[in-house]
Amino acid sequence: QVQLVESGGGLVQTGGSLRLSCVASGRTFSRAAMAWFRQALGKEREFVAAISRSGDSTYYTDSVKGRFTISRDNAKNTVYLQMNSLKPEDTAVYYCAAASAVSWNPRDFTSWGLGTQVTVSS
Repeated sequence: QVQLVESGGGLVQTGGSLRLSCVASGRTFSRAAMAWFRQALGKEREFVAAISRSGDSTYYTDSVKGRFTISRDNAKNTVYLQMNSLKPEDTAVYYCAAASAVSWNPRDFTSWGLGTQVTVSS
């Protein structure tokens, strides 16, 4: 398993941008598909975006398409989530997660970070 640490969250106004980072420990990062999930207060954890091991393929939930971009740098053991045009409904704790293959089912992910809070004010 890899250990994951997220950073980059914060408070931003509607329409603003944030870039989340997730640094992984260990030498298996390049063999892991990565994803970002989020969980708003009182709601279930939901899929946001995923990226293949090589970074060639990316996937997004409909509500963030065209606004969010997932990317990875295997040399730095880091996955990113660039979030633009943020909306109040994007407010949540954002988690990165690792899996053996690309998925949007949280049950398929074996490693999770502790999360970083993103708050979008109206």
